[in-house]
Amino acid sequence: MDPIELKSPIDVSAETLAILAEIGQEINSSLNLDEVLAKSSELIKRLIDYEIFAVLLPEEGTQELHFRFAIGYSPEIVEHWRIPWGEGITGTAASTGRPVRVGDVTRDSRYINAIDGVRSELAVPLMLAGKAIGVLDIQSRQIDYFTREQQYILTLLATRIASAIENARLFERVRNQADTLLLLNEVGREASSVLDVEEILRRAAELTKRIIDYQIFSILLCDEDQKVFRHRVTVKFGQRVQEKFAVPVHEGIVGAAASLKRPVVVPDVSLDPRYLKVNPETRSELAVPMLYKNRVIGVLDLESPQLNYFTPDHVQALSILAANLAVSIENARLYEQVARDESRMERDLNAARRLQGALLPRAPGPEFGLDIAARVVSSRELCGDIYDFLRYGPQELAIAMGDVSGKGSAAALYGAAAIGILRSLAPQKLPPAQLLRDMNQLIVERRIEGRFMTVAIATWHRGKRRLRIANAGQEQPLLLHQGRCEKMKLEGFPLGMLDEVSYDEMSVILDPGDMLVFYSDGLSDTSNAAGEFYETDRLRDFVVAHATRPSAEIADRVLEEVELFSGKVHAFDDRTLVVLKVL
Repeated sequence: MDPIELKSPIDVSAETLAILAEIGQEINSSLNLDEVLAKSSELIKRLIDYEIFAVLLPEEGTQELHFRFAIGYSPEIVEHWRIPWGEGITGTAASTGRPVRVGDVTRDSRYINAIDGVRSELAVPLMLAGKAIGVLDIQSRQIDYFTREQQYILTLLATRIASAIENARLFERVRNQADTLLLLNEVGREASSVLDVEEILRRAAELTKRIIDYQIFSILLCDEDQKVFRHRVTVKFGQRVQEKFAVPVHEGIVGAAASLKRPVVVPDVSLDPRYLKVNPETRSELAVPMLYKNRVIGVLDLESPQLNYFTPDHVQALSILAANLAVSIENARLYEQVARDESRMERDLNAARRLQGALLPRAPGPEFGLDIAARVVSSRELCGDIYDFLRYGPQELAIAMGDVSGKGSAAALYGAAAIGILRSLAPQKLPPAQLLRDMNQLIVERRIEGRFMTVAIATWHRGKRRLRIANAGQEQPLLLHQGRCEKMKLEGFPLGMLDEVSYDEMSVILDPGDMLVFYSDGLSDTSNAAGEFYETDRLRDFVVAHATRPSAEIADRVLEEVELFSGKVHAFDDRTLVVLKVL
């Protein structure tokens, strides 16, 4: 039977409309995709007594539909069947973007027999912004079972279900990214805690498995003297093997990743002339260079017996892991040198700390109508907090303060890179929100050491006495204005986590004596022997009590009070403070 199109609206009972409204509310009440689909199946059952139900969604990177949720199908079909876009009744609904209702599937050549005894089928595309994002399919063992009214009802529901699915998938993706970042942060700390190269390489295979379910995995390190990459670790289908051959630095997918200094994804190795046929079962490959200070020290190589197996998420996760491993491997190599000459390294670290201190920007004088003081107390040899002052013009000044994820030398390097990016944008004299957006884009594009950072940026115009401010995950600054000291309620995603992020911006006209205080979480999260935290409220009360004092005195006394509060508890994080007072 040919598909039946709906050419005009159908009268629907008030009771049905009420149920439809209830269904819409129920479907949109959850951001869990499994819950959305399960709830949809239950609610549709109230209106259409189907026997067989399925929601099919496109498989990422392919033109095939897979079963995302199903009732009445065997586990084998749900797990293994893939329906090409445009084939079958469901594929036709997806490709045309129009419902397909078949009264007798035995007379329709498009029907793909998945369940014996099925006689009628109704497939409705899940449309969003004019595009099919999947198909809702119901079937019955009775001939001519589904009616035009049911098709109309299911079409109405499909639009709402599509929107709910897209919201759930977006939420799921963001949550998965957050989970991956947390896992990568944990993996990075774990890898960084090992100071033996062989142990790092052994652990790397285990750590990678926690992030990507690989089949073939290799770590190749660069032999600069021989100009080859040598296999140091290889795991094939769960078994550790010893590969003795070497890969020339400019050959194969591995050589391409090293030469380009960026990840190389090959969906089908049989179509790529660079591929070196080593494992006959390989169909797709992902190679990610391990870069340390822009030098390739090795390559992480993943192979799969499936075509087009590696996704952009795999690339992102492995790139971050590769950066962490590169730092870990180099740190381990450096540790061997430290063991031989510990005193010399200690002198080098002290020199680096003095150099970093000498490179800290000086606070501008009173020419901008501000009394400014900046202080930083590092918890380690090198500091991961940053601050800077950008002169936009004779009357306008930009102030930035940030905190890099992690600690130590890697955080300091990333902070220095972030300062470089910030200063490269300074000539454009961008407002705070735009400046944060552009910084995020540059950091995301470069994935510097696989890290992220929080930053708050403000601009002050002396003539207009106007302060504009935006925040990317940094501690909310304190503003003393008109006798009240409160947090500036601004939030935002840290830089380097997500693409295409926008930020809110706040503007306020300040009076003489008003004060803005930037501070890092290392200050507010300082704890004492009793396990109590210093917290922002103590800082706010201190600022109010000493509001008439100069900025430098306030900054110094805050740090003294925090040190006194902590007692003998060592600072676990850098403490940074920038105080601006309107003259």
